[in-house]
Amino acid sequence: MGDRIFLSDDEFPRQWYNLAADLPGGMLPPLGPDGQPVKPDQLAAIFPQELIEQEMSQERWIDIPEEVRTLLGRWRPSPLHRARSLEAALGTSARIYYKNESLSPAGSHKPNTAVAQAFYNKKAGVKKLTTETGAGQWGSSIAYAASLFGLACKVYMVKSSYEQKPYRKMMMETWGATCVPSPSRDTKAGREILAKDPSCPGSLGIAISEAVEVAVGDSSGGTKYSLGSVLNHVMLHQTVIGLEAKKQLVLAGEGLPDIIVACVGGGSNFAGISFPFAADKIAGAQMEILPVEPESCPSLTKGSFVYDFGDIARMTPLLPMYSLGHSFMPPTMHAGGLRYHGMSPLVSAGVRQGLFSPRAVAQLDCFEAGVLFARTEGIIPAPESTHAIAQVIKEANRASEEGREPVILFGLSGHGLLDLQGYASYFAGELGNFPLPDEAIALSLGCTAEFPKIA
Repeated sequence: MGDRIFLSDDEFPRQWYNLAADLPGGMLPPLGPDGQPVKPDQLAAIFPQELIEQEMSQERWIDIPEEVRTLLGRWRPSPLHRARSLEAALGTSARIYYKNESLSPAGSHKPNTAVAQAFYNKKAGVKKLTTETGAGQWGSSIAYAASLFGLACKVYMVKSSYEQKPYRKMMMETWGATCVPSPSRDTKAGREILAKDPSCPGSLGIAISEAVEVAVGDSSGGTKYSLGSVLNHVMLHQTVIGLEAKKQLVLAGEGLPDIIVACVGGGSNFAGISFPFAADKIAGAQMEILPVEPESCPSLTKGSFVYDFGDIARMTPLLPMYSLGHSFMPPTMHAGGLRYHGMSPLVSAGVRQGLFSPRAVAQLDCFEAGVLFARTEGIIPAPESTHAIAQVIKEANRASEEGREPVILFGLSGHGLLDLQGYASYFAGELGNFPLPDEAIALSLGCTAEFPKIA
């Protein structure tokens, strides 16, 4: 079969998998301003009804609309690659496979949910979407999806990434969206932050506040908010990745993987590849599932499991998640898609219940791994994806030292062809590591002290 494993068009999943149905310990509910669990009608100002239903669903399988399947079928199923050249360079006994999500129109996994969200919004009569984006992968994806359904789209892009990655803005504009740096003067939240710090580099928490404010401010209901990560319905839509990978590993002559690795910021890429396999682990299968985050934004490895807001202006519900505090301002590293203070409640619940074992890696280790991957496998990975690659290398080397031959599966969340400034800075010796001191994290988490406590 060779080193690329393909599925036929009719093998593309017809349903999404919902991990919420199988979590042994269940999930805590999001809370509204009154401290009570959020009701569906409280989300109606920002999401269409069918997405709200998916957000709160406890059904294990949810049908993928045929129109969504047809559009995703322009690039899905995506190939599974055996990374033989990387294996040879490492001299490892491990067998390494990666799911290649770089082949979508936007170059990442993000359109898997962007198309679905645009579909449900169009079906509900929405005219315009607002959203945030970090590195621009999500912003370009929702711009593409909005263009498919004739929706207007406005993207608030974290200012540090807006300045580092100008071609992402051009992608969004080519697909008809408007992209502005965040914090901006468009919104009350943005103006207040700029008044305090005119040179603020921005964060995903700030950009979310701006996008939500615009959606809520449209009293006609014609504008809704679209989120690229964190929430349950986004995790749900991404599970096509892992569902495909399961079938492809069988075609490759493998069983279940021994180790699954994926980068994690808000959780969507990690959820996409790991959740379908987490169901097997819940059923008793032995495997390690490793979400990998930056050491400069370590919500899972150094944050606390608390109720916290998803944005800096406190416009979202209180979410039960691992967090560094909604006021946290992450360093301006190049993996802009991972610069988020919190983590998906579903991913957080999985970590808390022992399903997932988080890791944190340093920026320089990530770029070193990304360069090795490019020089062996030929694909220049996105800075976010290099976090997974760096951990895969550690796991492969450890397996060789211990005489094991594990099957390692990882998610290549996207290519880095629009992130080459990061590689240029790395080669020029201009990048560094940003380990966060514990006292800085404790100070940041102070903003959650007033919220309901989790036992």
